[in-house]
Amino acid sequence: MASTNLTDIAAQVQKYWSPVATKQLRESLLLGSIVNKDYSGEIRKGGDQVRVYSVAAPTATTKTVGAVDSNTFAPSAISTSYVDVKADKHVTAAFEFADEVELMSLIDRENPEVMSSLVFSVEKAVNAALYAALVPSAAAPDHQIQKATMDASALLEVRKLAATAKWDQAKGWYGLLDPKYYSDVLAAQTLVSSDFGAADTPVIGGRVGLRRYGMQLAEDNSLAEGTAYFLHPDALLMVMAKEMSIKVSDLHAVSKHGILMSVDLIFGVALGIEGNRKCIKVTTV
Repeated sequence: MASTNLTDIAAQVQKYWSPVATKQLRESLLLGSIVNKDYSGEIRKGGDQVRVYSVAAPTATTKTVGAVDSNTFAPSAISTSYVDVKADKHVTAAFEFADEVELMSLIDRENPEVMSSLVFSVEKAVNAALYAALVPSAAAPDHQIQKATMDASALLEVRKLAATAKWDQAKGWYGLLDPKYYSDVLAAQTLVSSDFGAADTPVIGGRVGLRRYGMQLAEDNSLAEGTAYFLHPDALLMVMAKEMSIKVSDLHAVSKHGILMSVDLIFGVALGIEGNRKCIKVTTV
């Protein structure tokens, strides 16, 4: 008679669940799907460090053809900036089961409730760490503003701040709004009516958003009421291990009966190069 032991269970869980869990995390985490994840290096374990570079543009030389010095130019010394991002955050979510029977009855691949709960817990912790690191400039320029309502005038003020700070448009500009602010946008006819050119085409983290005034807006219900963040992807730098690690083990080592199942992820986050100028926080008055 065949039997399934704990080692078999652990192997199957890691084989079938880990890639799926990682995919779900990246699709459902809005801020994590926006921020910069381009870096030099590889994350294998906690404490690994990677580097993100930026090269300053040189000063061009303009000469008049036919002038005495028209065949000369002035080169600039290359100037680079970089930020080192350390994968120093280790987030873990775990369930304890009475025995293998209870575990096997709940981890059927066609019944993803256990996995969804574990991934949600990890997602929530990562999301909180990202927002905690997203700190906009408070002076010269001031990227922390107050608005009672997220209407057209508020979005235009945000857009002006972003343009004045010279945000690059190649990677897009994004706005994550709490339900209150997002409802304000939906209630503004000039922002949602097709008569004014509104079209709901962008997708952020797997969700359809609104593209308004050059910014892609999405609702993030993890934000406190009356809070919104607008950002360029380079405002934050995020590094992450390739896969979430899923482990199953018994509790005999701690003199207990039962099975422990854990999901953990190693990641790191840091404010990007001039990152405090590449994000804007809006709150109610």
